[in-house]
Amino acid sequence: MKILPSIKNAYLLIDHDTIVDYGSMDTIQDLNAEKVIDATGKIVLPTWCDSHTHIVYAGNREQEFVDRINGLSYEDIANRGGGILNSAEKLQNTSEENLYLQSAERLKKVISLGTGAIEIKSGYGLTIDGELKMLRVIKRLKKEFPVKVRATLLAAHAIPKEFKDNKTAFVNLVIDKMIPEVAKEKLATYIDVFCEKGYFDLEDTERILKAGKEHGLIPKIHVNQFNAFGGVDVGVKHQALSVDHLEEMNQDDIDVLKNSDTMPVALPSCSYFLSIPYTPARQIIDAGLPLALATDYNPGSTPSGNMNFVISTACIKMKMTPEEAINAATINGAYAMGIENMYGSITKGKKANLIITKQIPSYGFLPYAFGDNNIDQVIINGQTI
Repeated sequence: MKILPSIKNAYLLIDHDTIVDYGSMDTIQDLNAEKVIDATGKIVLPTWCDSHTHIVYAGNREQEFVDRINGLSYEDIANRGGGILNSAEKLQNTSEENLYLQSAERLKKVISLGTGAIEIKSGYGLTIDGELKMLRVIKRLKKEFPVKVRATLLAAHAIPKEFKDNKTAFVNLVIDKMIPEVAKEKLATYIDVFCEKGYFDLEDTERILKAGKEHGLIPKIHVNQFNAFGGVDVGVKHQALSVDHLEEMNQDDIDVLKNSDTMPVALPSCSYFLSIPYTPARQIIDAGLPLALATDYNPGSTPSGNMNFVISTACIKMKMTPEEAINAATINGAYAMGIENMYGSITKGKKANLIITKQIPSYGFLPYAFGDNNIDQVIINGQTI
């Protein structure tokens, strides 16, 4: 992760939607292209691969933001009917068309900030109809936009009010009704669970991941956001593609990730927004593990999909080098979505999803100038967006 291969004074050739060649300008010979983009003084990078978002939601939760400033904790707000349940209520009262329009605006914004592949989770439905509505919106975004979109069923995101005293019944509903219906309609690639005290425990998580796998869904898991109590072990045991959050980590979690195929994913802008600890990136990377970075774009704990800010925050607050942070936000993020064979690096044969920066002295300037937008152009599938 400490090495970011680069070529100074380079060319890159795109044919249709594919990278077909690149190299030093000294070796360009008689190459003729229909269109030439002069990137003098600029840097060409792969687009960001954001492997953890919740961008399909209704309205916002700005009042909770103010409540937190006034001293309420995330848990206090949830206990008052705020948090995820607040978003679920808004979603129930929003039409599918309106939900699509709100979400499409967010997707346009993150594309303009350099995101070329994105994973989007359900989880604000908390009913069969609500979850299906969200996943149909994600499917429509996938169809209408050129970026790579991956869908995740996160039905086990919170316990609905009507199941407050009978969590097992809700877990049974997720397993017996929601997962089979989503699998039948082919609306998701992944199954996810919010494994956390007060939400879904280890046993719930195991049951849901197992049921998802039986229906062809690949496990992912929200884990160790507020407490470390064995959730990482459950994720690895069920071959989760990624374990996400990891603000609270212990040595057992590090050890269980070693020699696994599971990608740890950090969400630094969530830590920034909630003023909770940051994922211990140095401990993870220095143990020989990889790490991916994602935004966690959602209305409650990270109302931003700006991967540039995520990279800056990882460098500033988590002591990642610019090379590590850029690798984490590109190729490792692609791996955490299962798309690393076609996205996440400038490689011959991969999709031509590229960022062209403004004139900057080096790629280290991107995280350094944390308040600026240094992206000049975004190319998705060979087309300038």
